[in-house]
Amino acid sequence: MTVEGLLERLQKKKDIVVAEGYIFEFERRGYLRAGCFVPEVVLNHPELVRSLYEEFVHAGSEVVLAFTYYGHREKLKLIDREDDVKELNIKALKIAKEVAINTGTLMAGNICNTTVFERGNQEAIDTTRIMFKEQIEWAVECGADYIVAETFSEYAEAELALQCIKQYGRGLPSVVSLVPHGKDITSDGLTFPEACKKLEEAGADVVGLNCCRGPKTMMPLIKDIRKACKGPICMLPVPYRTTPEQPTMQTLRDAESGKTAFPFDLPAFACSRTQVAEFAREAKEVGVQYIGLCCGNAAHYIRVVAEEYGRRPPASKFSPDMSEHYIFGDKKHVKSYHATNLLPDM
Repeated sequence: MTVEGLLERLQKKKDIVVAEGYIFEFERRGYLRAGCFVPEVVLNHPELVRSLYEEFVHAGSEVVLAFTYYGHREKLKLIDREDDVKELNIKALKIAKEVAINTGTLMAGNICNTTVFERGNQEAIDTTRIMFKEQIEWAVECGADYIVAETFSEYAEAELALQCIKQYGRGLPSVVSLVPHGKDITSDGLTFPEACKKLEEAGADVVGLNCCRGPKTMMPLIKDIRKACKGPICMLPVPYRTTPEQPTMQTLRDAESGKTAFPFDLPAFACSRTQVAEFAREAKEVGVQYIGLCCGNAAHYIRVVAEEYGRRPPASKFSPDMSEHYIFGDKKHVKSYHATNLLPDM
């Protein structure tokens, strides 16, 4: 099966739907720990990783993103498994490639913020480069179609990641995204449109934002990035109801307790499917070609995004049809007894 590549699609002004969010989903299911957020499920239960890859594709993702996010040495040190870093990466990548081949989708390698990088500190920069290099080379070895480098709060680390992809990626395309925390600037003082434009000019094939902010608080930045950048842009927010006062999932506070909701109580702030549909519709109108959802994503959400972008994935066979419901459906299905006795008085 011949699969059209990322650049070919984007050059033809096509868009692409991408599911992320493996870390939160496996934490929710009880296979990795909140706090360190290490993807050890890849080592312990690779069959579950395969299943989630397939689930996201079934729901509409056109890319199998290898679950190597936070699968680097610094994170694995936290659980005393640094020696397993290569095994984890190779496993995640090989399974992703197998699923991509079987489903006619693309497979992407994934690198991310290292928690080590420190601008001006050459030792930290060199350590970061080594971490990027090995993950990129493993992705190339396992047949990745392109490399995602994401969740960088600092432009300088994102720039280094891009340099490493260009140096070690054997010509693979790159998608490089920054993470917008509470302020509308990177931690090294650039506005996000400025930073994305610089990344684009440095050779990134797709630039944009992922994580931390929900659709409502990420969209204004994306609109400015669209104006600043000439090429394809990406948007992968978290599906939480962030506000201008609480712009990120880390700043959301429970109304009853006053405590920070991240990460345990975030479900109380989950976007509705209607809100996700509205976000995807607006993103399409703005001109976001590379679209998806990050932490908190689930199959029902990515199906909504895919459908708003004009797709009909296998999961769409089971999209809701409330006309068939015995209380809320149409006259053919609703019995008067149910309507009068089971609904509350309005």
